[in-house]
Amino acid sequence: MAVIVFIVGSVYRYRTSPFQVSSLSSQFLEGKSLFWGSVPFHIGILFLFFGHLAAFLFPKSVLAWNNQPWRLLILEASALIFALSFLIGLFHLFIRRVTHPRLNVVTNKMDILIEVLLFVQGIFGCWVALGFRWGSSWFASTLSPYLWSLVQLNPKVDAVSAMNWVIQVHIFGAFLILLLFPFTRLVHMLVAPLHYLARSYQRVIWYWDRKSIRNPLTAWCVKRPKNN
Repeated sequence: MAVIVFIVGSVYRYRTSPFQVSSLSSQFLEGKSLFWGSVPFHIGILFLFFGHLAAFLFPKSVLAWNNQPWRLLILEASALIFALSFLIGLFHLFIRRVTHPRLNVVTNKMDILIEVLLFVQGIFGCWVALGFRWGSSWFASTLSPYLWSLVQLNPKVDAVSAMNWVIQVHIFGAFLILLLFPFTRLVHMLVAPLHYLARSYQRVIWYWDRKSIRNPLTAWCVKRPKNN
């Protein structure tokens, strides 16, 4: 159900209101503290997303990587560091959103709900990482077959039902976020401007004297300024 709502809802939103498929940037309203929340949040969530995706798509490769203890430690430590980066950035963004009056005007209930859910999901993820060690290995060997059984429409929940309730809550949280995805700002991930990375540079040339144009002491004239 979560996957169906995710696909249908995302396509429907893009087809009916394509200009609303964005993160509704608030940098213009308040950008001084945005960097310290946005950068660690995005770096953390991207690493965690592709890390989980790699364990799902290439479980044998992950297990082969983890055969060496030092490589397993590097992977587990890196995942925990990026998880903390995700939580710190998200917490900063949440405080910024609820404490700045300008941002309150463009904030709705779904924005608050999805940020809270992401934060709780991150807390449970760190709990799983610290309380149930070597998650990259047992994810690849246990959860990956379970997820593939869902793709094949033949759910095999025996292994998951035997896991600790903390892990089950973390799995449920992932499906809940996936279910709400089309109704939140997270949908902008599907239209991220990745083509900018391969686009050629644009040259911007300023032909006017900034000091004379921007000087507030210059005499007023009927003719409209060129840069306004």
